[in-house]
Amino acid sequence: MSNDTTGATHPAASQSRANIVLGVCGGSGLYEMDALTGAHPVEVDTPFGQPSAAYTVGELPRTEGPPVKAVFLPRHGVGHRKLPGEINYRANIHGFKQLGVTHLVSVSAVGSLRETIEPGHLVCVDQFIDRTKGRESTFFGDGVVGHVQFGDPTHDGLRERLSAAAKTTGATVHDRGTLVVMEGPAFSTRAESELYRSWHADVIGMTALPEAKLAREAELAYCLLALSTDYDCWHTEEVSVASVMAVMAANVDNARKTIAALAAGLPQATEALPYPSACDGAVMTAPDHIDTDQRRKLDLLIGHYL
Repeated sequence: MSNDTTGATHPAASQSRANIVLGVCGGSGLYEMDALTGAHPVEVDTPFGQPSAAYTVGELPRTEGPPVKAVFLPRHGVGHRKLPGEINYRANIHGFKQLGVTHLVSVSAVGSLRETIEPGHLVCVDQFIDRTKGRESTFFGDGVVGHVQFGDPTHDGLRERLSAAAKTTGATVHDRGTLVVMEGPAFSTRAESELYRSWHADVIGMTALPEAKLAREAELAYCLLALSTDYDCWHTEEVSVASVMAVMAANVDNARKTIAALAAGLPQATEALPYPSACDGAVMTAPDHIDTDQRRKLDLLIGHYL
């Protein structure tokens, strides 16, 4: 329900999010989306600071019906200038929400912890292990307490569609996988790599968290396309940037094709592929104890529930 006394529909209410808007967060190597038509940059200010760069807003063709609105952001900024720990994940996700995104696909380069996940393979991750530290991981706090469900951190319906789209590229695709998200920017020690393998993790990267947690709080359907660029150092030799870059070009091309194929098959209405109503019942703080500044700061996220 809207908290707007003028009678206008709240921008986060279901009536305002009736049509799917696809967001794409590009990782290492994926800095632009050439397939977007009518593409134009949009600068966004957020209550949580500045996003990594201007968003690119355009359209991608849909097989049946009108094209889908799409919003792209290079996670590391233009020219890849931000370390994983320097990214303002809260601003990035809030900006996607401001631009109407309902479903967000994250693309991320990862190292493999399994012999069967070779460099060049794609993994549609469904679970995470959080090894990050010191990153702002929630929109809540400062007088507003909220707890969202995160047992299944990716959106099954979107992930299944992403996996099917990835398979159209001819690449080897793993439908599920557990991703260890480490702080970085250095790669793992051999002991750490072997530890993560003993935990039955499949791949390792540096950027999916807190991104996925924030997407859940923002009520975005989130999934992650992990691009295996190398075996982590458990395998034979230590990871080098040169070896990663050698695989990345083909991976990025497959990622672009995957996004295009995903968009082509998306339904028009969110009703057919619902995003999570994660904040419904998640706020513990009594509404009359949330001050005006915090209401304003969190309005796009929980204003329709207050």
